[in-house]
This record gives sequence, structure tokens and C-alpha cells, in this order.
Amino acid sequence: MKIISANEGPKIPYTVMGNWLNIGDQIMLNIEKMESDRPEHRDITADAFGNLQTGEGLYYVAQIDVPACQYTETEVDNPDYDPDADENGESGGTGNSKKIVKRDPVPFSMENVTLTLYALKEGVF
Repeated sequence: MKIISANEGPKIPYTVMGNWLNIGDQIMLNIEKMESDRPEHRDITADAFGNLQTGEGLYYVAQIDVPACQYTETEVDNPDYDPDADENGESGGTGNSKKIVKRDPVPFSMENVTLTLYALKEGVF
């Protein structure tokens, strides 16, 4: 995990256990479940009493950025190839290409996740 310090001052404690991120012993997130085909971003904020939440809040505590899922592409034989089909795939076949591209997701890695930490508001924590 990449850690960025957004400003000077004490930061919220956090721990990483496998794909889980524990922030301030109040919020625990399975980061792998956040991965999707587009980049994901979560704000961790605090209210005036130090209670953490995801989304909008009074004070920024941290931000989590998970990049979009990456894929490896491999050209493979098309199981639906119909050599008798015309160029438009007519005659009952589902494709007239001998090869297709198979996309396999690259396994999730916490090394690709960025955690940005903000200084804690004095008196809140």
C-alpha cells in the first residue's frame, strides 16, 4: 500500500491485515471488495466528537484510492466460430472470427492501493 501524508501533524492509526484496512479501530474495510472496472475512491471523515464515517463529514481523516481492475488479454480459438457463416455472422453461427480475445483479471494487490492520511484536528482525537 502506498501511504501519502497530505499535511503535517498526527495521523489516525491504521493497520493492514491481508486485504482488510482498519482505520482508528472504528472502520474496517475489505479493500479487495472495492475493486471494480473503474477507479474507486472513499473518503474517511470524522465528526466533532471523533466518530469516523465514510463519505461526507466535518474533518478529513483519510482517503482510499483503489485503481481499476487490470486485465491480461490472450487470443484464443473462438468456440462459436462457424466457417460456413457469412461475414455478418449469419446462418445460425454466433461469430465468424476464428480467434477471440479472452480477458482474465489480474489478481488484486494491496500494493496498488493508495491511502492518503490527513492531520487530525486537535481536540477531536
